[in-house]
Amino acid sequence: MDQCYLKPTIKAEPLIWQWYAWPYLISPLPAACNIVERHMRIMQSYIQNPQIHAQAVKDPKLLGGPFIDLEGKQVDQIKELINQTKKDCEKLINLHDSFKELDRTLQIEAQGSSLEPLYNRIPPSLKGLIELVYDLNNHPSIRLIEPLIYKSYYSDKHQKIALSDITYDFRKFVLSTPRLSHKEEVYLNIPFSDSKLDKLFEMKEKPESLSKIQQILDIPQGKQSIFQSFFTTISPPIPEDRNYSGEGIRLRYFGHACVLVQTKSISILLDPVISYPLRGTEVPRYTFEDLPDHIDYVVITHNHQDHLMFETLLQLRHRIGHIVFPGNQVGSIADPSIKLILKYSGFSSLIELREMESIDIEDGQILALPFLGEHSDLNIQSKLSYCINLKNRKFLFAADSNNLDPMLYNHIFDHIGGIDMLFLGMECDGAPLTWLYGPLLSNPLERSHDRSRTLSGSNFEKAWEIVKQSNCKKAYVYAMGQEPWLNYVMALKYDDNSPQIIESNKFVQACREKGIESERLFGKKEWYID
Repeated sequence: MDQCYLKPTIKAEPLIWQWYAWPYLISPLPAACNIVERHMRIMQSYIQNPQIHAQAVKDPKLLGGPFIDLEGKQVDQIKELINQTKKDCEKLINLHDSFKELDRTLQIEAQGSSLEPLYNRIPPSLKGLIELVYDLNNHPSIRLIEPLIYKSYYSDKHQKIALSDITYDFRKFVLSTPRLSHKEEVYLNIPFSDSKLDKLFEMKEKPESLSKIQQILDIPQGKQSIFQSFFTTISPPIPEDRNYSGEGIRLRYFGHACVLVQTKSISILLDPVISYPLRGTEVPRYTFEDLPDHIDYVVITHNHQDHLMFETLLQLRHRIGHIVFPGNQVGSIADPSIKLILKYSGFSSLIELREMESIDIEDGQILALPFLGEHSDLNIQSKLSYCINLKNRKFLFAADSNNLDPMLYNHIFDHIGGIDMLFLGMECDGAPLTWLYGPLLSNPLERSHDRSRTLSGSNFEKAWEIVKQSNCKKAYVYAMGQEPWLNYVMALKYDDNSPQIIESNKFVQACREKGIESERLFGKKEWYID
């Protein structure tokens, strides 16, 4: 078995410091905060009382909570990981401590007078990497010079890819449970930016010498047998219709917020999160095999782990032409640069857009639009909705936008006119601020404030306002995290009484009563537009 293919069911999980890689573990300072105030705290809690964690992960109400899912076992391995983390991340831990100490000092002592004297008190680990600033209301903050912080602190030494053969959708929630070594997995100790990964993932469709790829990836002797089992001489069943050749437009829903838009001359993939092709599954789905040979544009709506997913992007990198994404609030710890995250992860041809900017493409245009809410009232700017205009048809992808001010959409539709299709998330009862951004805070947030500031999208009333203003012919609820292959990053489980289901049911019913085609998307769906 020399010339062979990588099996389509081989899962490739990106890891850093033995934790699943997501965007806030790439940018050095957010990574430092998550190491100290997420990873270390969860692991310390686990070794103190593993059985509490074992009980908590069985409670549906605690899905996505700070509990390690290891059945109360492997305590010694978690202790070892704590010690290893302290050693491997010493510089980042010091960076975290210095930043938080300086930020707390600034909040107490900077009351409106000049900040210049405080420069002498900047810790050595931050000197030359930040600026002390006020806003126009005399609120002090630290402006990060993020490119220099990367040069001083970014390291890909502890990045790796965990390969295994996936047989079912369920995976443990990755933000709370580190990845410990498993005998059925092979670990590639190479950084995400390494082109060797592209060579490996090309083998899903392009045969290569097994001995050659084994040598390129430096597979240790003890893992070679398992590694070889990940390959086959049987060519993959490539669907004949994955490259669209019609005269109109084809859209395919791949689950969550992932939609593929195609004409015969261009392909656009939004928020790629793709399922592996599992057999015997109850939920119909499109998979990697259904993507076109070349993806002209990957479009990212915002910097959350279920929209900018490395596990999918790394496997597609060799097929991607350009990546389009929102620009961030420069210098903010809460809003790291997507451009730098992607650049340091090995991606090129990066196109950063701001609100109301556009790029011309064959057959049309990609227009960036404002995206309010869903970020706990933090001043996070790396979030955009997109209007894709193809062949004089308009498709609005609003992701998790929360319609906090309907006048915004008056302005938007005055500019773009009516649209043909609307895609809108309605996760209207989201997690509190601290669930995602807690490690970045320098001071505790009152519980009542935390619960009121959520990662929520539009409810029925807000979503319906968008429909009325848009004059759309079709309106779909998407990005709800219901597909079973999303649970490991979303930790969502709805029932008929969940606010998200009640509100989206109202939305679908209201649309249909007005003659607008509508449904809450799930699994897969396809449209052809003349």
